[in-house]
Amino acid sequence: MVKQDRALRTRTAIIRAAAVEFGQSGYDGTSLARISKTAGVSMGSLGFHFVTKAEMADAIQEEGGHLIRALVEQVTVRTAPPLTRVADLALDLVRLLETEPSVRATARLARERAAPSVWPSSWLSAVQDLLTEAHTADQLRNSALPGDVTSLVEHLINGAEAHLYARPETEHGHEGIVRQLERVWNLALTGVSREQLA
Repeated sequence: MVKQDRALRTRTAIIRAAAVEFGQSGYDGTSLARISKTAGVSMGSLGFHFVTKAEMADAIQEEGGHLIRALVEQVTVRTAPPLTRVADLALDLVRLLETEPSVRATARLARERAAPSVWPSSWLSAVQDLLTEAHTADQLRNSALPGDVTSLVEHLINGAEAHLYARPETEHGHEGIVRQLERVWNLALTGVSREQLA
């Protein structure tokens, strides 16, 4: 039992370290030696738990996907109006990107690897469904089609993710990008023009 507990702790440490490294340096920019050092384990121990870097990336994406799906489930079952739930989901996803290394790595690995990914498939269909509900509930203008607003939300979330890589956390503080996205989302909801554009 003690060996199993230690093996589980080691595997967890490796996944956590790999998530940090993949999130910072990407798939190609991360070496097994770097993960081993960050996790504080030997290369032999690393190899015992994960034979390849791809296997490790799959484990991280599985963990990140689990966190994302749990968040989606939590937000979609709320009783708030659908458009409010879309905003909550977008903000909470960005908060997860900012604070959870496995989610950040999952998003980055989705762009860098040919393997199937849970990002954005684990949240995008929920956004689409909620926006369809919002449209049916007359929460959207007639010109704001659910598919178009889904694209807007996807771009906002992907832009927030890109912003996390472009600017260090210290530049805006811990909640900086979430607060920025909240302001941008409110701007998108209210519009920027005083007059109808031709």
